[in-house]
Amino acid sequence: MLIAHLNRQLLELDAAALRRRLRIQTTPCQPQLQLQGSAAPLLAFCSNDYLGLANHPALAQALADGARRWGVGSGASHLVSGHTQAHAALEERLAAWQAAHIPGARALLFGSGYAANLALLTALGDASSTLFCDQLNHASLIDGARLSKAAVQRYPHADLAALAQQLQSCSTPLKLIVTDAVFSMDGDLADLPALLQLAEQHDAWLIVDDAHGFGVLGARGHGSLEHFGLRSERLIYMGTLGKAAGAYGAFVAAHPSIVEWLLQRGRTYIYTTALPPALAHALQSSLDLIEGSDGAVRRAHLEALIGRWRAGVQALLEPMERGQGGAPTRLHLLESRTPIQPLIVGDNARALSLDAALQARGLRVPAIRPPSVPEGSARLRLTFSASHTQAELDRLLAALAASLQELPS
Repeated sequence: MLIAHLNRQLLELDAAALRRRLRIQTTPCQPQLQLQGSAAPLLAFCSNDYLGLANHPALAQALADGARRWGVGSGASHLVSGHTQAHAALEERLAAWQAAHIPGARALLFGSGYAANLALLTALGDASSTLFCDQLNHASLIDGARLSKAAVQRYPHADLAALAQQLQSCSTPLKLIVTDAVFSMDGDLADLPALLQLAEQHDAWLIVDDAHGFGVLGARGHGSLEHFGLRSERLIYMGTLGKAAGAYGAFVAAHPSIVEWLLQRGRTYIYTTALPPALAHALQSSLDLIEGSDGAVRRAHLEALIGRWRAGVQALLEPMERGQGGAPTRLHLLESRTPIQPLIVGDNARALSLDAALQARGLRVPAIRPPSVPEGSARLRLTFSASHTQAELDRLLAALAASLQELPS
């Protein structure tokens, strides 16, 4: 019965063009991506390796040095015997990065951003709390809110007036506003200054998931809090180390009492094996690159690529908007100045067709469909890396122009 039931549901996914499929790549994380069974490499615009550090020689060397010093696995959870000097040093440095924005900040490492968000919302979201969540928050924040014991209110995306009304009418002793800093599917930035102002007005706390801002935003790449110049004890910050930092893991930086509570009650921290110490060792080199001159050059190049892309794709779409042939007018580029650049297609099957047309021209630009995005907003989620060249971007624009002409109506 179970197998037949699941097979029927899989067929339903096929009919709705919603089945996901794994692809095996035989190259490291880099723009030139070789897939198993494919004759030629693909030029990929789909990685979250925003600064191009995932395959950086300095990080590979640092990881090898860390493995020689610390071995491979940590062997246990942090609270048993898995917490090493390498972990402690990384936590201290990450805390120092955010201390300019969160007075006295302490940091705690996690195996992933998903684990960090589950710990945050379940440990802080007790029966005396209300969580106020942006409707476009990442799945890890949604799941953390569902698993918490708190009351949960969702506000329309970026609707500060609606959030203010919810906060005003809330009677629970503890209030926590929960938001992505950079929204992972749309690429737009939350108005963190205004959200923090609301938190201060309503005696609330602001939880910021900066998975896609850490390393990219801010003069030194310290993230969204640096980008906006914020400073408040009410800030609770989560950053990931597997995107712009080029490695893996995550951390929470917050008031020491909040971090101590996570250590005592964060189930995804307590009941899982600690991050490999060699990785914690290697991440020090990643942080060196991010906040040094190399990181500044990479962020400037990334910003130039984004500007060139937006100008180029708008030039492609404008004739279509005027009805001069090509794809239907509902195709549009969302407003974003971050490396996440979504091209909205709408229909699931048409998004897959555009994905396939680009792949036939040697590019890997995946279609993103529900439930990752709302119904009717299937898209190509293009992401840019400092490893991309201007010539590669121009190749993308040329391939997109040809593929749009083939897109079925």
